[in-house]
Amino acid sequence: MIRLRPFNELGGARHGWLDTKHHFSFANYYDPERLHWGELRVWNDDTIAPGTGFPPHSHRDMEIITYVREGAITHQDSLGNKGRTEAGDVQVMSAGTGITHSEYNLEETETRIFQIWIIPNATGLPPTWGSKPFPKGDRAGGFVTLASGDPAEDGALPIQADARVVAATLNDGQEAVYELAPGRKAYLVPAKGRVRVNGVLAEAGDGLAIDDETRLTVSAEADSEVVLVDVV
Repeated sequence: MIRLRPFNELGGARHGWLDTKHHFSFANYYDPERLHWGELRVWNDDTIAPGTGFPPHSHRDMEIITYVREGAITHQDSLGNKGRTEAGDVQVMSAGTGITHSEYNLEETETRIFQIWIIPNATGLPPTWGSKPFPKGDRAGGFVTLASGDPAEDGALPIQADARVVAATLNDGQEAVYELAPGRKAYLVPAKGRVRVNGVLAEAGDGLAIDDETRLTVSAEADSEVVLVDVV
């Protein structure tokens, strides 16, 4: 089954420096029907104004994946990590026993990100942070794993969760297939473009909540970029 969550029906807020949309209950947006999707807890679509961002704040016991769609995000945390993650690249943070970090758009243009939170396998783990480039050309026409809880997935950023974050870049008319193991769920959002997933149309920013499907055929009806989370 595939359920469409149109972008214009998502929760969210405008804070002047931040325009945010929430696929699941978050901050002042609460919908008892959209608390999570399996172990996927948060999917926020954030547009951050130049020279602004999230000042230091703390997290614990959560896997936080930031997918940069446009611009760049600059990270600094209490472990001493610093990094700038550009469009198309990914950063992951395992909050574990606790970590304080900031994320700023230090660019001259808007930065757009997906911020994805996944419930970890266990609590009280050591906090970690990492970032990696994922050139869009390397995922042209098919899915590439960006982050995974499976240590056998070479090249993916590690997370402490039974989950996988994948992405594909498709030209108009191209198809990509994703195999979903029985009993697992997926949540797919086009970062840009327009796709059909097993016949269900999704425009840029829409969410597709997927379960009881084992083979997903993603057909692009425009040049498209899609991100998918596979969880229990």
